[in-house]
Amino acid sequence: MKRGLIALACAGLAVVALALFGQGRAREADGGVDASPVPVLSVTLIRPQESVLPVRVSATGHVVAWQEASVGAEADGLRLTEVRVNVGDTVTRGQVLALFKADTIEAELAEVRAAVAQAAAEAGEAETNHRRAGRLGATGAIAAQQVGQYAAGAATARARLDAARAVERRVGLRLAQTRVLAPSDGVITARPATVGAVVTAGQELFRLIRDGRLEWRAAVSAADLDALAPGQAATISLPGHAPIHGTLRRLGPVIDVATHTGLAYADLPRGSAVRAGAFVSGHIAVGDRWALTLPRSAVLLRDGFHTVMRVSVASRVVVQKVDVGRSVDDRIEITAGLAASEPVIAAGLGFLSEGDTVRVVGELGPGAAAVPVSSTADADVTESNAPPPERSAPPRSSP
Repeated sequence: MKRGLIALACAGLAVVALALFGQGRAREADGGVDASPVPVLSVTLIRPQESVLPVRVSATGHVVAWQEASVGAEADGLRLTEVRVNVGDTVTRGQVLALFKADTIEAELAEVRAAVAQAAAEAGEAETNHRRAGRLGATGAIAAQQVGQYAAGAATARARLDAARAVERRVGLRLAQTRVLAPSDGVITARPATVGAVVTAGQELFRLIRDGRLEWRAAVSAADLDALAPGQAATISLPGHAPIHGTLRRLGPVIDVATHTGLAYADLPRGSAVRAGAFVSGHIAVGDRWALTLPRSAVLLRDGFHTVMRVSVASRVVVQKVDVGRSVDDRIEITAGLAASEPVIAAGLGFLSEGDTVRVVGELGPGAAAVPVSSTADADVTESNAPPPERSAPPRSSP
């Protein structure tokens, strides 16, 4: 009995399976099931374009003062009574920075001025006696020897007056030195001066950046030095701030034997956000050059390699490695690995992988047109109002 029931159940299952198989074959014959793979994404293709990109020399270096001035004490043994500026203050030429106690020197100056007045009176009296003796000597009333003595007395009195006046000038200079003045316009960077201290002559009281001028001392590879020249545009990048544009002033005369780099000195604009002592990176623009470029969205950086994605005849994604160079605005230079005639996927590369099936919905832009890249949107590129050069004008190789 049990064997009969088992046989009957197996027969029922076989009938159901045959029925389902038949229905599936029928739907397949009627076109109800599509055997082709479903596309992962709809994509747009784009071809590389010839563009004019600026050629830049990368560099790093410190921002330092163009010139520093050390302001020291000229008076000796005086006590500092007042300091009027602090670190970071902007000063002008001749501004009073500090004051010394001047009571002793003022008293000495008054004493010297009294001595000058006395010497002047004595010199006047001696000169009067000399003139009188000269008239009497002409008439023979007094001897010539006496006339000579009066002349010597007048000369001696004049010498004493000159000496007294020299002392007056010296003491006057000491009094003027009790006021410490700024030697030029600038920004105070150090203030060793302390109120109450008795300083010696030559002791540094302040240090300032002359005229507030800063420069970027950029270390440039020795191989790139020949491409640089004074007057070229220099740009430095400062985190959290807009790029700062300067001008290359001069090149250092030597190359460091240890690092194989030379120094390029670039003037920076006054009032910029960068501070002296900052270590920054940047570049110097040396010209323009034609290049094969793609939009940034068409190049993917994955596993340390730059890649583009092409579409095969079977509508499958083919990943292709490329070498990249400069980048400006939304364009990136392709130096190797892709021909100008090969279209690639324009965007959405992060959602695709090798072998994915895609649906091509169109192609963007002409493939052979030369498109000069505008630099107005990228603050790192020097602006130019000149029209773009003819296709044959810029060289295809690096300068």
